[in-house]
Amino acid sequence: GPSVKPYQPAGLWIEKNNASQYLMKYEVDSGERLYRRSLYTFVRRTSPHPAMTALDATNRSVCTVKREVTNTPLQALVLMNDPQFVESARVLAERIQKHGGESPAARIVLAFRLLTGRRPRDAEVRVLEELYARQLADFRKDTAAAYALLSVGKHPLDAELSAPVTAALAMVANTLMNYDEFYIKR
Repeated sequence: GPSVKPYQPAGLWIEKNNASQYLMKYEVDSGERLYRRSLYTFVRRTSPHPAMTALDATNRSVCTVKREVTNTPLQALVLMNDPQFVESARVLAERIQKHGGESPAARIVLAFRLLTGRRPRDAEVRVLEELYARQLADFRKDTAAAYALLSVGKHPLDAELSAPVTAALAMVANTLMNYDEFYIKR
């Protein structure tokens, strides 16, 4: 399929440009193109996508038989702060509110299964329920913070859902995205 350009820090290509007007400025795609698989991401050899680099993507200058698997603090920062992952966590939070039942535990179990491919242990559910309860209390006190979190990305926000609940579930989903079972294939 055609190449796509996901979120990337502004101005990243400018310093590397010396020959092409086409490659002077990186413009993030919109609509469905923004959400295609990273397989289709436009890669510039002199300035690869930062999130892909942090998550062990190869540099494409040589063939690679097997990708190196690491687990670093830089990866955690990308998964917690990159707009692509923050927005994904929010969209997942909306989905689990609609399809995960009424209880926080049922919603957490659904999110866990979707992100890791297995059922969570009871202790894992308890820890995530505590996280959810703390986040929900914080977002109920500060709805502006909830809306700030929910405004990340271009995907439209479901206004019918409670902003504090969605934000708290997004934080749970984002935490799960930092679980190595989510981003490391074993």
